[in-house]
Amino acid sequence: MDFISAFRLSPKSVIALTGGGGKTTLMFRLADELTATGLHVVTTMTTHLFVAQMARAPANLSLPDEDAVLAQLPHSLATHKHVLVVGGTIVEETRIQGVAPDFVDRLAAHPAVDAVIVEADGSRRRSFKAPAAHEPVIPAGATVVAPVVGLDVLGKPLTAEHVHRPDRVAALTGASLGDPVTPELIAAVLAHSEGGTKGLPLGARLMPVLNKAEDEASLAAARQIARRLLAYPIVDSVLIAAAQAADPVGEVWGRVGAVVLAAGQGRRFGALKQLLPWHGVPLVAHVADQALTCPDVDRVIVTVGAGAEQVRAALATRNVTCVPVPDWTAGQSRSVQAGLQAARAGGPIPARPTHAEETPLLPPGTDDRGAISAAVFLLADQPGVTPQLLSALIRRHRATLAPVVAPRYAGRRGNPVLFDRATFGEFARLSGDIGARPIIQAHADEIAWVDWPTPEITQDIDMAADYRGAEGQGKAADGS
Repeated sequence: MDFISAFRLSPKSVIALTGGGGKTTLMFRLADELTATGLHVVTTMTTHLFVAQMARAPANLSLPDEDAVLAQLPHSLATHKHVLVVGGTIVEETRIQGVAPDFVDRLAAHPAVDAVIVEADGSRRRSFKAPAAHEPVIPAGATVVAPVVGLDVLGKPLTAEHVHRPDRVAALTGASLGDPVTPELIAAVLAHSEGGTKGLPLGARLMPVLNKAEDEASLAAARQIARRLLAYPIVDSVLIAAAQAADPVGEVWGRVGAVVLAAGQGRRFGALKQLLPWHGVPLVAHVADQALTCPDVDRVIVTVGAGAEQVRAALATRNVTCVPVPDWTAGQSRSVQAGLQAARAGGPIPARPTHAEETPLLPPGTDDRGAISAAVFLLADQPGVTPQLLSALIRRHRATLAPVVAPRYAGRRGNPVLFDRATFGEFARLSGDIGARPIIQAHADEIAWVDWPTPEITQDIDMAADYRGAEGQGKAADGS
């Protein structure tokens, strides 16, 4: 995956890079990606840049005259597509001064500029750091803030040889100088209000980049860090990357909500399928347990309609959130819409509640910090879904950010289906009793498939014979 896709960039984005461990490499790599799509990009810095690194831009403009730089931008960008803007003053013979943060905002507002990428602090070429009192210097108009860490620092001692301002890292985390740098230490600094989240402008997305994930050990550590960071609502998502690789972003970690659709009345079956016994528990509880057991699911929603009180009672001891669907008779689309809104509701994804509870629909203007990056919809009458299948779908989404991720068996699509947040706006247009099928069809050429070796992903319980057959298979599978 490229950085454009991983950062989910839109026109006029302002990306502020902080931290260390490949920040400059990332800046120029992202600029190359953007210009390759035909966009006009400005790179700059609010601190200092090594003079030797200026050659990585095809052209540069320098201050002190801000208005003159702005006047030259249209011609320079038309010619080169990418222009580096610097302050012009040489510092310590090897570094050049950056620009003021308010000038970055002026650059971003210029009609000739499609995107701005700014280095907002320095790291003295170290892979890990904590900011000093005077940094980072992030422009107010930043839309993405990306603290960067080079994973080659893992296992190294917390000393100035390997870490920029190790005393600050120690002060923020309670570690001692000389301690080894661990995934827990990195996550603690990145999530700290005086660390990686410091200076985050209102409305900007915080997207840490775990760079130099170049082998299995560093990738495993990066996943530990990502999981820890997503416990903090201020973190939007986490990029696991190797900025110098051909495909630089290996995974993008975000929060995932699982929605169990359990509002129907089972007309064809003749009874509430949600309450059918399944291995000693109601079927809806069994399905919810699969999502609750999956370590990659952050929040579990169950929609309730027909027999709502009985369904809630069946889930009373489980850490799920029940959302009522008052107009459930209008079809599955209403259950899908209500479930998605509940998964997104309230901004931050909270710790799972200790008992089932109802959640209202998402109110207009709700702050979406801590919100989900994807939602996976489970059918309450599909007992064959497992935590392993859910994890496979989520892993596929992390690697692709595809709008739709679906399982298939022998060429046939099954359930559950995962939807990326880029599709969430399409759910409002759903109607009738066909669920999210129109969204799947609209993105048919973009589906990321997970080939599954067994047929339970295509099997649900519509009739009494389906139940008897599925129950028999389930008992045979677990030896009961």
